[in-house]
Amino acid sequence: MKEYIVALDQGTTSSRAILFNKAGEIVNIAQKEFQQIYPKSGWVEHDPREIWSTQLAVFTEALAKHKTKLDAIKGIGITNQRETTVIWNRRTGEPIYNAIVWQDRRTADYCAQLIKEGHLETVQEKTGLLIDSYFSATKIKWILDNVKGARKMAERNELAFGTIDSWLIWNLTNGEQHVTDVTNASRTMLYNIKDLGWDKDLLELFDIPASILPEVKSSSEIYGETSKELGSKSIPIAGIAGDQQAALFGQMCLKKGMAKNTYGTGCFLLMNVGTKPVKSENKLVTTIAWKIGKEVIYALEGSIFIGGAVVQWLRDELKIIKKSSDIEKLATSVENTDGVYLVPAFAGLGAPHWDPNARGTIFGISRGTTDAHIARAALESIAYQTHDILKAMEADSQTKIKELRVDGGATENKFLLQFQADILKSTVVKPEITETTAMGAAFLAGLAVGFWENTAELEAIWKEDKRIDADKSNKLTKNLAEWNRAINAVKYWSQNP
Repeated sequence: MKEYIVALDQGTTSSRAILFNKAGEIVNIAQKEFQQIYPKSGWVEHDPREIWSTQLAVFTEALAKHKTKLDAIKGIGITNQRETTVIWNRRTGEPIYNAIVWQDRRTADYCAQLIKEGHLETVQEKTGLLIDSYFSATKIKWILDNVKGARKMAERNELAFGTIDSWLIWNLTNGEQHVTDVTNASRTMLYNIKDLGWDKDLLELFDIPASILPEVKSSSEIYGETSKELGSKSIPIAGIAGDQQAALFGQMCLKKGMAKNTYGTGCFLLMNVGTKPVKSENKLVTTIAWKIGKEVIYALEGSIFIGGAVVQWLRDELKIIKKSSDIEKLATSVENTDGVYLVPAFAGLGAPHWDPNARGTIFGISRGTTDAHIARAALESIAYQTHDILKAMEADSQTKIKELRVDGGATENKFLLQFQADILKSTVVKPEITETTAMGAAFLAGLAVGFWENTAELEAIWKEDKRIDADKSNKLTKNLAEWNRAINAVKYWSQNP
Protein backbone atom coordinates (compact mmCIF):
# COMPACT_ATOMS: atom_id res chain seq x y z
CA MET A 1 0.00 0.00 0.00
CA LYS A 2 1.28 3.47 -0.90
CA GLU A 3 1.80 5.73 2.10
CA TYR A 4 1.47 9.50 2.47
CA ILE A 5 1.96 12.47 4.78
CA VAL A 6 -0.77 15.12 4.91
CA ALA A 7 0.17 18.77 5.41
CA LEU A 8 -2.58 21.00 6.79
CA ASP A 9 -1.70 24.48 5.55
CA GLN A 10 -3.91 26.95 7.41
CA GLY A 11 -3.37 30.36 5.80
CA THR A 12 -4.75 33.86 6.18
CA THR A 13 -7.38 33.55 3.45
CA SER A 14 -7.80 29.80 2.95
CA SER A 15 -7.36 26.37 4.50
CA ARG A 16 -5.60 23.71 2.44
CA ALA A 17 -4.68 20.05 2.74
CA ILE A 18 -1.86 18.64 0.61
CA LEU A 19 -0.93 14.97 0.22
CA PHE A 20 2.78 14.18 -0.23
CA ASN A 21 4.22 10.84 -1.24
CA LYS A 22 7.60 9.35 -0.28
CA ALA A 23 9.31 11.12 -3.19
CA GLY A 24 8.09 14.47 -1.81
CA GLU A 25 5.71 14.88 -4.74
CA ILE A 26 2.29 16.49 -4.39
CA VAL A 27 -0.39 13.87 -4.94
CA ASN A 28 -3.45 15.97 -4.22
CA ILE A 29 -4.52 19.42 -2.99
CA ALA A 30 -7.83 20.62 -1.59
CA GLN A 31 -8.50 24.26 -0.69
CA LYS A 32 -11.35 26.32 0.77
CA GLU A 33 -11.42 30.06 1.35
CA PHE A 34 -13.09 31.53 4.42
CA GLN A 35 -14.52 34.90 5.43
CA GLN A 36 -12.37 37.91 6.29
CA ILE A 37 -14.05 40.04 8.97
CA TYR A 38 -13.33 43.79 9.29
CA PRO A 39 -15.32 45.15 12.27
CA LYS A 40 -13.54 48.54 12.24
CA SER A 41 -10.78 50.26 10.28
CA GLY A 42 -7.52 48.45 11.00
CA TRP A 43 -9.27 45.49 12.66
CA VAL A 44 -9.05 42.03 11.03
CA GLU A 45 -10.76 38.92 12.41
CA HIS A 46 -11.57 35.32 11.46
CA ASP A 47 -14.21 32.97 12.82
CA PRO A 48 -12.19 30.17 14.51
CA ARG A 49 -15.03 27.70 13.95
CA GLU A 50 -14.93 28.43 10.23
CA ILE A 51 -11.16 27.92 10.22
CA TRP A 52 -11.66 24.51 11.84
CA SER A 53 -14.58 23.48 9.60
CA THR A 54 -12.76 24.46 6.38
CA GLN A 55 -9.58 22.71 7.52
CA LEU A 56 -11.47 19.53 8.36
CA ALA A 57 -13.37 19.71 5.04
CA VAL A 58 -10.23 19.99 2.91
CA PHE A 59 -8.54 17.16 4.83
CA THR A 60 -11.50 14.90 4.02
CA GLU A 61 -11.70 16.17 0.43
CA ALA A 62 -7.99 15.65 -0.31
CA LEU A 63 -8.22 12.02 0.79
CA ALA A 64 -11.54 11.39 -0.98
CA LYS A 65 -10.40 12.89 -4.31
CA HIS A 66 -7.36 10.62 -4.32
CA LYS A 67 -9.35 7.65 -2.92
CA THR A 68 -6.87 7.42 -0.05
CA LYS A 69 -7.80 5.52 3.09
CA LEU A 70 -6.87 6.73 6.56
CA ASP A 71 -4.59 3.67 6.93
CA ALA A 72 -2.32 5.11 4.22
CA ILE A 73 -1.74 8.38 6.11
CA LYS A 74 1.35 7.98 8.29
CA GLY A 75 1.29 11.45 9.84
CA ILE A 76 -0.09 14.97 9.79
CA GLY A 77 2.04 18.11 9.68
CA ILE A 78 0.54 21.51 10.48
CA THR A 79 1.69 24.89 9.24
CA ASN A 80 -0.27 28.02 9.99
CA GLN A 81 -0.70 31.76 9.74
CA ARG A 82 1.34 32.99 12.69
CA GLU A 83 0.51 35.39 15.56
CA THR A 84 -3.25 35.06 14.92
CA THR A 85 -4.82 34.66 18.36
CA VAL A 86 -7.66 32.44 19.55
CA ILE A 87 -8.98 32.11 23.13
CA TRP A 88 -11.54 29.42 23.84
CA ASN A 89 -13.47 27.83 26.71
CA ARG A 90 -11.68 24.67 27.85
CA ARG A 91 -14.93 22.94 28.83
CA THR A 92 -17.07 23.69 25.77
CA GLY A 93 -14.29 24.19 23.19
CA GLU A 94 -16.08 27.34 22.02
CA PRO A 95 -14.08 30.51 21.22
CA ILE A 96 -14.96 33.46 23.47
CA TYR A 97 -14.17 35.93 20.65
CA ASN A 98 -13.21 35.84 16.99
CA ALA A 99 -9.59 35.08 16.12
CA ILE A 100 -7.65 38.36 16.00
CA VAL A 101 -5.51 38.14 12.85
CA TRP A 102 -1.80 38.97 12.62
CA GLN A 103 -2.64 41.97 10.36
CA ASP A 104 -4.89 43.54 13.02
CA ARG A 105 -3.73 46.98 14.28
CA ARG A 106 -6.18 47.60 17.17
CA THR A 107 -3.43 47.47 19.80
CA ALA A 108 -1.01 49.80 17.95
CA ASP A 109 -1.53 52.67 20.44
CA TYR A 110 -0.90 50.34 23.39
CA CYS A 111 2.31 49.14 21.71
CA ALA A 112 3.43 52.75 21.20
CA GLN A 113 2.77 53.36 24.91
CA LEU A 114 4.92 50.34 25.89
CA ILE A 115 7.76 51.63 23.73
CA LYS A 116 7.43 55.10 25.29
CA GLU A 117 7.62 53.49 28.75
CA GLY A 118 10.97 51.93 27.79
CA HIS A 119 10.06 48.25 27.37
CA LEU A 120 11.45 47.81 23.85
CA GLU A 121 14.94 46.66 24.86
CA THR A 122 13.65 44.10 27.39
CA VAL A 123 11.16 42.60 24.94
CA GLN A 124 13.73 42.37 22.14
CA GLU A 125 16.36 40.86 24.46
CA LYS A 126 14.01 38.12 25.66
CA THR A 127 11.90 37.39 22.56
CA GLY A 128 13.96 38.62 19.59
CA LEU A 129 10.91 40.67 18.54
CA LEU A 130 10.13 44.37 18.30
CA ILE A 131 7.08 45.60 20.22
CA ASP A 132 4.31 45.60 17.66
CA SER A 133 0.60 44.78 17.44
CA TYR A 134 1.60 42.19 14.80
CA PHE A 135 2.48 39.70 17.58
CA SER A 136 0.08 37.77 19.84
CA ALA A 137 0.67 39.19 23.34
CA THR A 138 -1.28 42.44 22.97
CA LYS A 139 -4.09 40.61 21.14
CA ILE A 140 -4.45 38.21 24.11
CA LYS A 141 -4.52 41.14 26.52
CA TRP A 142 -7.16 42.91 24.41
CA ILE A 143 -9.49 39.87 24.49
CA LEU A 144 -9.05 39.38 28.23
CA ASP A 145 -9.70 43.10 28.85
CA ASN A 146 -12.63 43.53 26.45
CA VAL A 147 -14.66 40.31 26.50
CA LYS A 148 -17.07 40.35 29.42
CA GLY A 149 -16.03 37.93 32.17
CA ALA A 150 -12.91 36.76 30.31
CA ARG A 151 -10.40 37.68 33.03
CA LYS A 152 -12.39 35.92 35.74
CA MET A 153 -12.71 32.83 33.56
CA ALA A 154 -8.94 32.89 32.94
CA GLU A 155 -8.27 33.12 36.69
CA ARG A 156 -10.47 30.03 37.18
CA ASN A 157 -8.40 28.14 34.56
CA GLU A 158 -11.42 27.94 32.25
CA LEU A 159 -9.74 29.45 29.16
CA ALA A 160 -7.10 28.32 26.69
CA PHE A 161 -5.06 30.51 24.35
CA GLY A 162 -3.51 29.31 21.15
CA THR A 163 -2.15 30.36 17.84
CA ILE A 164 -3.92 28.57 14.97
CA ASP A 165 -1.79 25.40 15.25
CA SER A 166 -2.93 24.96 18.89
CA TRP A 167 -6.57 25.56 17.94
CA LEU A 168 -6.42 22.93 15.18
CA ILE A 169 -4.68 20.33 17.38
CA TRP A 170 -7.18 20.92 20.19
CA ASN A 171 -9.99 20.13 17.74
CA LEU A 172 -8.18 17.27 15.98
CA THR A 173 -7.61 15.54 19.34
CA ASN A 174 -11.07 16.43 20.72
CA GLY A 175 -9.57 18.65 23.42
CA GLU A 176 -6.94 16.19 24.63
CA GLN A 177 -3.89 18.20 23.55
CA HIS A 178 -3.22 21.89 24.25
CA VAL A 179 0.20 22.32 22.63
CA THR A 180 2.21 24.51 20.30
CA ASP A 181 5.76 24.36 18.96
CA VAL A 182 8.73 26.65 19.49
CA THR A 183 8.29 28.47 16.16
CA ASN A 184 4.77 29.63 16.97
CA ALA A 185 5.59 30.29 20.63
CA SER A 186 8.45 32.54 19.48
CA ARG A 187 5.91 34.78 17.67
CA THR A 188 3.75 35.52 20.72
CA MET A 189 6.06 38.14 22.36
CA LEU A 190 5.75 36.04 25.56
CA TYR A 191 8.32 33.30 24.89
CA ASN A 192 11.97 33.61 25.89
CA ILE A 193 13.88 32.30 22.88
CA LYS A 194 17.10 31.86 24.88
CA ASP A 195 15.67 30.11 27.95
CA LEU A 196 13.07 28.29 25.79
CA GLY A 197 10.15 28.94 28.10
CA TRP A 198 7.21 31.29 28.72
CA ASP A 199 8.68 34.40 30.36
CA LYS A 200 7.25 35.38 33.75
CA ASP A 201 8.31 39.03 33.43
CA LEU A 202 6.53 39.40 30.09
CA LEU A 203 3.40 37.63 31.34
CA GLU A 204 3.37 40.15 34.17
CA LEU A 205 3.97 43.08 31.80
CA PHE A 206 1.02 42.10 29.59
CA ASP A 207 -1.10 40.89 32.53
CA ILE A 208 -1.60 37.42 31.03
CA PRO A 209 -2.11 34.38 33.32
CA ALA A 210 0.24 31.47 32.55
CA SER A 211 -2.65 29.00 32.97
CA ILE A 212 -4.09 29.85 29.54
CA LEU A 213 -0.88 29.03 27.63
CA PRO A 214 -0.21 25.83 25.69
CA GLU A 215 2.67 23.43 26.38
CA VAL A 216 5.58 24.18 24.05
CA LYS A 217 7.07 21.25 22.10
CA SER A 218 9.65 20.75 19.35
CA SER A 219 8.73 21.16 15.67
CA SER A 220 9.03 17.46 14.87
CA GLU A 221 7.58 14.92 17.32
CA ILE A 222 4.32 13.06 17.91
CA TYR A 223 2.07 15.45 19.85
CA GLY A 224 -1.00 13.22 19.91
CA GLU A 225 -3.36 11.40 17.58
CA THR A 226 -6.55 12.41 15.82
CA SER A 227 -9.67 11.48 17.74
CA LYS A 228 -11.85 8.57 16.62
CA GLU A 229 -14.57 11.13 15.84
CA LEU A 230 -12.61 12.06 12.70
CA GLY A 231 -12.46 8.50 11.40
CA SER A 232 -11.99 4.87 12.30
CA LYS A 233 -8.19 5.16 12.50
CA SER A 234 -6.19 7.61 14.60
CA ILE A 235 -3.37 9.42 12.79
CA PRO A 236 -0.29 10.85 14.55
CA ILE A 237 0.00 14.65 14.50
CA ALA A 238 3.76 14.90 14.20
CA GLY A 239 4.97 18.24 12.82
CA ILE A 240 4.24 21.91 13.56
CA ALA A 241 5.84 25.08 12.23
CA GLY A 242 4.60 28.60 11.60
CA ASP A 243 4.22 29.19 7.87
CA GLN A 244 7.45 31.10 7.24
CA GLN A 245 9.63 28.78 9.31
CA ALA A 246 7.99 25.83 7.53
CA ALA A 247 8.91 27.42 4.18
CA LEU A 248 12.54 27.88 5.33
CA PHE A 249 12.66 24.16 6.22
CA GLY A 250 10.78 23.18 3.05
CA GLN A 251 13.38 25.11 1.03
CA MET A 252 16.05 23.03 2.78
CA CYS A 253 17.84 26.12 4.09
CA LEU A 254 19.52 23.90 6.66
CA LYS A 255 22.93 25.59 6.73
CA LYS A 256 23.85 28.85 8.40
CA GLY A 257 23.65 31.75 5.93
CA MET A 258 21.00 30.18 3.67
CA ALA A 259 17.96 32.39 3.02
CA LYS A 260 14.54 32.24 1.40
CA ASN A 261 11.90 34.72 0.33
CA THR A 262 8.23 33.84 0.02
CA TYR A 263 6.54 36.20 -2.45
CA GLY A 264 2.91 36.23 -1.40
CA THR A 265 0.49 39.05 -0.59
CA GLY A 266 3.38 40.26 1.54
CA CYS A 267 6.94 38.95 1.39
CA PHE A 268 8.67 37.10 4.18
CA LEU A 269 12.42 36.69 4.21
CA LEU A 270 14.17 34.33 6.62
CA MET A 271 17.85 33.58 7.00
CA ASN A 272 19.22 30.60 8.93
CA VAL A 273 21.68 31.99 11.51
CA GLY A 274 22.54 28.70 13.20
CA THR A 275 22.31 27.50 16.79
CA LYS A 276 22.74 30.89 18.50
CA PRO A 277 20.26 33.78 18.25
CA VAL A 278 21.56 36.91 16.52
CA LYS A 279 20.31 40.21 17.89
CA SER A 280 19.32 42.55 15.08
CA GLU A 281 20.68 46.08 15.04
CA ASN A 282 18.68 46.80 11.87
CA LYS A 283 15.05 46.40 12.97
CA LEU A 284 14.73 42.79 11.90
CA VAL A 285 13.33 40.17 14.26
CA THR A 286 15.09 37.11 15.62
CA THR A 287 12.93 34.02 15.67
CA ILE A 288 13.20 30.28 16.21
CA ALA A 289 13.42 28.54 12.83
CA TRP A 290 12.75 25.03 14.19
CA LYS A 291 13.65 22.58 16.89
CA ILE A 292 14.35 18.96 15.99
CA GLY A 293 15.39 16.69 18.84
CA LYS A 294 17.36 18.90 21.19
CA GLU A 295 18.83 21.19 18.53
CA VAL A 296 17.30 24.65 18.14
CA ILE A 297 18.00 26.62 14.95
CA TYR A 298 17.42 30.39 14.87
CA ALA A 299 16.62 32.75 12.01
CA LEU A 300 16.58 36.45 11.23
CA GLU A 301 13.32 37.55 9.65
CA GLY A 302 12.08 40.59 7.80
CA SER A 303 8.51 41.16 6.64
CA ILE A 304 7.34 43.19 3.66
CA PHE A 305 3.69 44.10 4.16
CA ILE A 306 2.90 44.73 0.49
CA GLY A 307 4.50 42.36 -2.02
CA GLY A 308 2.13 40.69 -4.49
CA ALA A 309 -0.64 42.89 -3.06
CA VAL A 310 0.73 45.80 -5.12
CA VAL A 311 -0.13 43.81 -8.26
CA GLN A 312 -3.63 43.15 -6.88
CA TRP A 313 -3.98 46.91 -6.34
CA LEU A 314 -3.10 47.61 -9.98
CA ARG A 315 -5.68 44.99 -10.99
CA ASP A 316 -8.56 45.74 -8.62
CA GLU A 317 -8.28 49.46 -7.80
CA LEU A 318 -6.40 51.07 -10.71
CA LYS A 319 -7.75 48.45 -13.18
CA ILE A 320 -4.73 48.78 -15.49
CA ILE A 321 -4.51 44.97 -15.79
CA LYS A 322 -7.28 42.35 -15.92
CA LYS A 323 -5.37 39.44 -14.37
CA SER A 324 -2.31 39.50 -12.13
CA SER A 325 -0.33 37.55 -14.73
CA ASP A 326 -0.85 40.42 -17.23
CA ILE A 327 1.59 42.63 -15.36
CA GLU A 328 4.77 41.08 -16.77
CA LYS A 329 3.85 41.83 -20.39
CA LEU A 330 2.82 45.40 -19.51
CA ALA A 331 5.93 46.05 -17.36
CA THR A 332 8.36 44.75 -19.98
CA SER A 333 6.75 46.82 -22.76
CA VAL A 334 9.00 49.69 -21.55
CA GLU A 335 12.78 49.54 -21.08
CA ASN A 336 12.73 51.17 -17.65
CA THR A 337 10.43 53.10 -15.32
CA ASP A 338 11.55 56.46 -16.76
CA GLY A 339 12.37 57.65 -13.24
CA VAL A 340 9.12 56.46 -11.62
CA TYR A 341 9.42 54.86 -8.14
CA LEU A 342 6.44 53.36 -6.35
CA VAL A 343 6.69 52.84 -2.58
CA PRO A 344 3.74 50.52 -1.76
CA ALA A 345 3.44 51.43 1.92
CA PHE A 346 -0.33 50.87 1.90
CA ALA A 347 -0.21 49.41 5.42
CA GLY A 348 2.91 51.18 6.63
CA LEU A 349 6.51 50.15 6.02
CA GLY A 350 7.72 46.80 7.38
CA ALA A 351 11.33 45.77 7.95
CA PRO A 352 13.87 47.27 8.12
CA HIS A 353 11.98 50.57 8.57
CA TRP A 354 8.98 49.73 10.81
CA ASP A 355 7.07 52.91 10.12
CA PRO A 356 3.35 52.14 10.69
CA ASN A 357 2.27 55.66 9.62
CA ALA A 358 3.93 55.54 6.20
CA ARG A 359 1.60 55.46 3.21
CA GLY A 360 1.95 54.46 -0.43
CA THR A 361 3.46 57.05 -2.75
CA ILE A 362 4.52 57.31 -6.40
CA PHE A 363 7.47 59.57 -7.23
CA GLY A 364 8.82 60.84 -10.54
CA ILE A 365 5.60 61.03 -12.54
CA SER A 366 5.86 63.16 -15.69
CA ARG A 367 3.50 63.93 -18.56
CA GLY A 368 5.02 60.95 -20.38
CA THR A 369 4.37 58.44 -17.58
CA THR A 370 2.19 55.53 -18.72
CA ASP A 371 0.50 52.57 -17.06
CA ALA A 372 3.49 50.46 -18.19
CA HIS A 373 5.94 52.63 -16.22
CA ILE A 374 3.77 52.32 -13.10
CA ALA A 375 3.44 48.54 -13.59
CA ARG A 376 7.21 48.17 -13.92
CA ALA A 377 7.80 50.39 -10.87
CA ALA A 378 5.35 48.21 -8.90
CA LEU A 379 7.26 45.01 -9.71
CA GLU A 380 10.61 46.67 -9.04
CA SER A 381 9.32 47.84 -5.63
CA ILE A 382 8.99 44.19 -4.53
CA ALA A 383 12.64 43.55 -5.45
CA TYR A 384 13.88 46.78 -3.83
CA GLN A 385 12.12 45.97 -0.55
CA THR A 386 13.63 42.47 -0.62
CA HIS A 387 17.07 43.97 -1.24
CA ASP A 388 16.74 46.29 1.78
CA ILE A 389 15.95 43.39 4.12
CA LEU A 390 18.68 41.10 2.78
CA LYS A 391 21.31 43.81 3.18
CA ALA A 392 20.12 44.29 6.80
CA MET A 393 20.39 40.51 7.32
CA GLU A 394 23.91 40.46 5.94
CA ALA A 395 24.90 43.29 8.29
CA ASP A 396 23.34 41.63 11.36
CA SER A 397 24.68 38.14 10.65
CA GLN A 398 27.96 39.29 9.10
CA THR A 399 27.30 36.68 6.42
CA LYS A 400 27.14 37.31 2.66
CA ILE A 401 24.16 35.65 1.01
CA LYS A 402 25.32 33.56 -1.96
CA GLU A 403 21.85 32.66 -3.20
CA LEU A 404 18.24 33.44 -2.41
CA ARG A 405 15.76 30.56 -2.58
CA VAL A 406 12.35 31.80 -3.65
CA ASP A 407 8.76 30.56 -3.60
CA GLY A 408 5.24 31.94 -3.76
CA GLY A 409 2.94 33.06 -6.57
CA ALA A 410 5.09 35.93 -7.89
CA THR A 411 7.94 33.53 -8.76
CA GLU A 412 6.05 32.85 -12.01
CA ASN A 413 7.13 36.38 -13.06
CA LYS A 414 10.44 36.00 -14.93
CA PHE A 415 11.08 39.74 -15.05
CA LEU A 416 10.75 40.04 -11.26
CA LEU A 417 13.17 37.17 -10.58
CA GLN A 418 15.79 38.53 -13.01
CA PHE A 419 15.50 42.06 -11.60
CA GLN A 420 15.74 40.57 -8.09
CA ALA A 421 18.98 38.76 -8.99
CA ASP A 422 20.38 41.89 -10.65
CA ILE A 423 19.59 44.22 -7.76
CA LEU A 424 21.05 41.74 -5.23
CA LYS A 425 24.05 40.89 -7.44
CA SER A 426 23.34 37.35 -6.37
CA THR A 427 21.71 34.14 -7.63
CA VAL A 428 17.99 33.49 -7.26
CA VAL A 429 16.93 29.83 -7.09
CA LYS A 430 13.40 28.54 -7.64
CA PRO A 431 12.59 24.95 -6.60
CA GLU A 432 10.59 22.43 -8.65
CA ILE A 433 7.90 22.29 -5.98
CA THR A 434 7.03 25.80 -4.83
CA GLU A 435 4.55 24.62 -2.14
CA THR A 436 7.44 24.91 0.28
CA THR A 437 5.34 25.90 3.32
CA ALA A 438 3.26 22.71 3.18
CA MET A 439 6.33 20.71 2.21
CA GLY A 440 8.17 21.94 5.32
CA ALA A 441 5.30 20.81 7.55
CA ALA A 442 5.17 17.44 5.78
CA PHE A 443 8.95 16.99 6.12
CA LEU A 444 8.84 17.75 9.87
CA ALA A 445 5.98 15.28 10.41
CA GLY A 446 7.59 12.64 8.19
CA LEU A 447 10.86 12.80 10.15
CA ALA A 448 9.00 12.27 13.44
CA VAL A 449 7.17 9.13 12.27
CA GLY A 450 10.09 7.64 10.30
CA PHE A 451 8.49 8.27 6.88
CA TRP A 452 11.79 9.90 5.96
CA GLU A 453 14.92 8.82 7.78
CA ASN A 454 16.90 12.06 8.06
CA THR A 455 17.47 15.52 6.58
CA ALA A 456 19.98 14.09 4.06
CA GLU A 457 17.10 12.15 2.49
CA LEU A 458 15.03 15.36 2.41
CA GLU A 459 17.84 17.32 0.75
CA ALA A 460 17.91 14.70 -2.02
CA ILE A 461 14.15 15.21 -2.54
CA TRP A 462 14.45 19.02 -2.88
CA LYS A 463 15.13 19.87 -6.53
CA GLU A 464 15.98 23.09 -8.30
CA ASP A 465 13.79 24.26 -11.18
CA LYS A 466 15.41 27.53 -12.24
CA ARG A 467 18.64 29.29 -11.33
CA ILE A 468 18.73 32.98 -12.24
CA ASP A 469 22.16 34.59 -12.13
CA ALA A 470 22.68 38.34 -11.90
CA ASP A 471 23.34 40.18 -15.15
CA LYS A 472 26.63 41.83 -14.25
CA SER A 473 26.30 44.36 -17.07
CA ASN A 474 23.28 45.90 -15.31
CA LYS A 475 24.37 48.99 -13.38
CA LEU A 476 21.63 49.56 -10.85
CA THR A 477 23.49 51.61 -8.22
CA LYS A 478 21.68 54.79 -9.27
CA ASN A 479 18.32 52.99 -9.11
CA LEU A 480 19.02 51.94 -5.51
CA ALA A 481 20.02 55.51 -4.60
CA GLU A 482 16.75 56.82 -6.07
CA TRP A 483 14.75 54.11 -4.29
CA ASN A 484 16.35 55.12 -0.98
CA ARG A 485 15.50 58.75 -1.73
CA ALA A 486 11.87 57.73 -2.26
CA ILE A 487 11.82 55.74 1.01
CA ASN A 488 13.30 58.70 2.92
CA ALA A 489 10.68 61.04 1.44
CA VAL A 490 7.86 58.69 2.53
CA LYS A 491 9.31 58.53 6.05
CA TYR A 492 9.64 62.32 6.20
CA TRP A 493 5.98 62.71 5.16
CA SER A 494 4.78 60.20 7.79
CA GLN A 495 6.89 61.62 10.60
CA ASN A 496 6.08 65.27 9.97
CA PRO A 497 2.27 65.55 9.88
